[in-house]
Amino acid sequence: MPIKHRVQRKSLKTSHTVSSPLVTPQAHQSGVLQKLLQEDPTYDYDLIVIGGGSGGLSCAQEAAALGRRVMVLDLVVPSPQGTSWGVAGTCVNVGCVPKKLMHQAALLGQALTDSRKFGWECSQQVKHNWETMTEAIQKHVGSLNRSYQRALREKAVAYVNSYGEFVEHHKIKATNGKGQETYYTAAKFVIATGERPRYLGIQGDKEYCITSDDFFSLPYCPGATLVVGASSVALECAGFLAGLGLEVTVMVSSQLLRGFDQEMAEKVASSMQQLGVRFLRKFVPVEVQQLEKGSPGKLKVVAKSTEGTEIIEGLYNTVLLAIGRDSCTKKIGLEKIGVKVNEKTGKIPVNDVEQSSVPYVYAVGDVVEGQPELTPVAVQAGRLLARRLFGGRLEKVYHTLFWPLEWTVACRDSNTCYAKIICSKFDNDRVIGFHVLGPKAGEITQGFAAAMKCGLTKQLLDDTIGIHPTCAQVFTTLETTKSSGLDITQKGC
Repeated sequence: MPIKHRVQRKSLKTSHTVSSPLVTPQAHQSGVLQKLLQEDPTYDYDLIVIGGGSGGLSCAQEAAALGRRVMVLDLVVPSPQGTSWGVAGTCVNVGCVPKKLMHQAALLGQALTDSRKFGWECSQQVKHNWETMTEAIQKHVGSLNRSYQRALREKAVAYVNSYGEFVEHHKIKATNGKGQETYYTAAKFVIATGERPRYLGIQGDKEYCITSDDFFSLPYCPGATLVVGASSVALECAGFLAGLGLEVTVMVSSQLLRGFDQEMAEKVASSMQQLGVRFLRKFVPVEVQQLEKGSPGKLKVVAKSTEGTEIIEGLYNTVLLAIGRDSCTKKIGLEKIGVKVNEKTGKIPVNDVEQSSVPYVYAVGDVVEGQPELTPVAVQAGRLLARRLFGGRLEKVYHTLFWPLEWTVACRDSNTCYAKIICSKFDNDRVIGFHVLGPKAGEITQGFAAAMKCGLTKQLLDDTIGIHPTCAQVFTTLETTKSSGLDITQKGC
């Protein structure tokens, strides 16, 4: 007969007594005892995550897996052009995933040209259909949204499609798309609101220009496009637009790829020029006028020199702004609870455990000051933060099926590719076996072979930031042990 144990604890307001009919060793091993000791019923949740992007979701799911009561608040404010999207943040919806798929479309066009040199005879002229591409990409993005929502449900994370704003300590207001307000409390909060594209602040920019928020779901071919900016986003978009056969101009105010090796940046520019991309150096737009409406319409861009008084004008069908991003921290009530924010950047300074100036408020992802603005960095930070806050777990041998991003739109089998590592339990979980079945398996294996010779362990893999989105990245996120018998199949097509 189970022994009844009584655990007494004090909350911030009152003393609570909790009874649980559990045998102590079983309670300790399962983690239930730790959960009872740490939960605070004074609050609705142990953790509320504000933001449903990569970092926020990884933190929420990890905390839930560790037995915490978790809520995610996530509502995307539409862009000036009215574009919005579902759960999973920038990377999945308007970043890495659709970007790489559009890049893949451009590469396929190049491959068709190259194929003639290998004996393939194309009797008819090949052309690209923008609508078919974007429809297929958005279909895949939608499937990812649904899979993230399903994962949250399976882990019992409460997902609320509402905008979160602090109103007082430990209390937040959630406002949905209809303006309805609900209030929630939590012991701890994680800010993971990410960033949104910046505008020029000139006449016509928000009315007639688009950003990466709008670009990847654009329902019509953009035609002759002016890309304003010299960031990686600007050059990536310009590159695959040119690869799809469109007329592309890049307007650069100063350096290409600021912060990168400039010799390499200029080589990138040279290769893009060979694709037909035109560069306008040392100019900035000062006005955008709409000459004709349409899909696309016709725009006139007036620009001035950054080194003199020269004024130029140009006609384009689409103007894509890629001049940087701003942190989404201004309208979430941080000032009401005293969270310090860098006034210039909008980013949140944190200590080495992601803790803000307010002890119960943490931050992960692009809103963190000094953090690399990369999806896998946010994912890793979110996961590790949850483990620090709510306790870790032991991990041994892992495997998974995976679906290469390049296979998604073409609807190739989502459960053909397989990744597995074998670890020595008696040697610090050193990786002694490595298996991969999928595209570029040889390229992937070469690097891991060298790592294994250097003593690669499972912990080192877990601590490694994945290169996103790639097939090799799967080895930095392996979680399922083969002995567990848990399902590793991927959902898709």
